[in-house]
Amino acid sequence: MSTPSVLTPQQRAFVEPARTAILATTAASGRPRLVPVCFVLDGDVLLSPLDEKPKQVDDPRTLARVLDVDARRRVSLLVHRWDEDWSRLGWVRLRGDAGLLEPGSALHAGAIGPLRAKYPQYATHAIDRRPMIAVALDRVTSWGNLEP
Repeated sequence: MSTPSVLTPQQRAFVEPARTAILATTAASGRPRLVPVCFVLDGDVLLSPLDEKPKQVDDPRTLARVLDVDARRRVSLLVHRWDEDWSRLGWVRLRGDAGLLEPGSALHAGAIGPLRAKYPQYATHAIDRRPMIAVALDRVTSWGNLEP
């Protein structure tokens, strides 16, 4: 018997097609660190590749967000929609425990196709050979208009 999702169908329909989410980690200083990320959902796991867009470090394992996750696994992500028509405003906040997912796992391999389908830019990125951040979602809250 499968366990129910932490996302309602309406929340999932809002989050899945979103182009980006804002990932919030906590730096060693205790300050929040926010970074926009690309992602896909696999059930109640959000997967965000450490892709080949230009970064300040060569090894993706030394990115600040990865170091934050290694030290403090609790993260939040925000998916939102802004519209000049305020009746269309909406957001979904996702929370969970994050970790670095190395290539070779079934979860990592299963995310490659959906990531490349959602983001055509990944056709030329070696995301199959690079780690991903995986967030096991355990709490979801939302507000506003989540209709498409």
